[in-house]
Amino acid sequence: MPTLLVDVQNLLVDLLKRYSSRVDYLMIRLEEAEGTDILLRGDKVETLSEAISIGGHIRAAYRGGWGFSSFNRLTTIAERIEEAIAAARMVGDEETILAPIEPVQAVCQLPLTGTDPRHISLTRKKELCDRYCDLLKSVDHRISTTSVRYSDTSQKVIVATSEGTFIEQSWVDMEMRFAATARDGDTVQTGRETTGSRQAFEDLINLDTQVKSAAERAVAALTLPSVKGNIYTVVIDPILTGLFVHEAFGHLSEADMAYENPDLLEVMTFGRRFGPEELQIFDGAAPSGHRGSYFYDDEGTPATTTQLIQDGILVGRLHSRETAGKLGEAATGNARCLNYHYAPIVRMTNTWIERGKTPVADLFSGIKEGVYARNWLGGMTNGEMFTFSAGEAWMIRNGKIAEPVKDVTLSGNVFQTLADIEAIGDDFYWDESGGCGKGAQNGLAVGCGGPSLRIRDVVVGGEA
Repeated sequence: MPTLLVDVQNLLVDLLKRYSSRVDYLMIRLEEAEGTDILLRGDKVETLSEAISIGGHIRAAYRGGWGFSSFNRLTTIAERIEEAIAAARMVGDEETILAPIEPVQAVCQLPLTGTDPRHISLTRKKELCDRYCDLLKSVDHRISTTSVRYSDTSQKVIVATSEGTFIEQSWVDMEMRFAATARDGDTVQTGRETTGSRQAFEDLINLDTQVKSAAERAVAALTLPSVKGNIYTVVIDPILTGLFVHEAFGHLSEADMAYENPDLLEVMTFGRRFGPEELQIFDGAAPSGHRGSYFYDDEGTPATTTQLIQDGILVGRLHSRETAGKLGEAATGNARCLNYHYAPIVRMTNTWIERGKTPVADLFSGIKEGVYARNWLGGMTNGEMFTFSAGEAWMIRNGKIAEPVKDVTLSGNVFQTLADIEAIGDDFYWDESGGCGKGAQNGLAVGCGGPSLRIRDVVVGGEA
């Protein structure tokens, strides 16, 4: 173990020994991060920066109450511990219940499969963005606005607790976002693409086809008819499936949503059927190589794979140690924070629907009139209700993909929609473009995956 790490460990262990007798639980999290952020909008460079940040936070629990304090000067750590302890003792009036975990001492790094972006110059990263920006503009003279965003972040995190855990964990994350807006008179259409990786800078350098497709979809949509709003049988592609399982179902599986809402907890009762027997839904950071993958969460709980729905029946949910303790269940390793400014909360990692057995071509069979939707433009959820906008779509007529249409939004109740799944495709795709937001912690890296799905009775909005 490097000398500097030994020195930090000795400091944290001494602090935890000195203060832990005053609370039920004490945790110190230190973080060192560096990254690049580039944003090109049209012909303007809006952001071009490299930054380094160092800081940490303290979490203290006393009689069920929590105190939190963050800092960016290590010399103030004793004062910040005092603040967190004082806050916890001020609000605590019940019992601190944390699901048990084994104390761990480990140093681990998520492996890269190629070039670390820290070894790539800012000039080269900017040149990559310029090339993609030119590519978007070159598609058609009706492209009026473009944007290209590049970001990379490397984080090294140390978690030390009064229970004896000491973990150093590090990783690198990269993301690019592309958008093109086409205009023809008063008609305006936008196409978007996003990609990310925790494996190699090379994953971002051969995206010409994906980038051009964003602009091509925007131009094509200028002359497409709007879908006629109605209730249809819908076939969605794996990217929309990943978005659906994350946004519409995954957030409802985060246990802090449930224990703070008795009505939702009653709805999300283990053993309740939510979908067909073929439906299997998982979340977990344990599968390697994805943007939501890690070895330990921000409380030091080992990464797991949690089955949420088995054979169509609810069997699991996602936990921090506190939510697991309060609900009498096992911690799942889903306590995550965006950075040291925030406390860990229950978050998804990699969320997916397992592939099914139906050949994709057969998903369209027997549909007299329906909609085939691919990719996504945006979406929103409100409790169990959702609305998503498809990136591109076609009508289905007599079991065949027919004419393309635009302005396709898919809306519904997540529980009813799960029940209305008629068939699950035998394909599968991991979408590494996710940046999840919750509790003011926006842009947390996640992975989403799934197969194509056939769903009956979906409300499709478009032209009235």
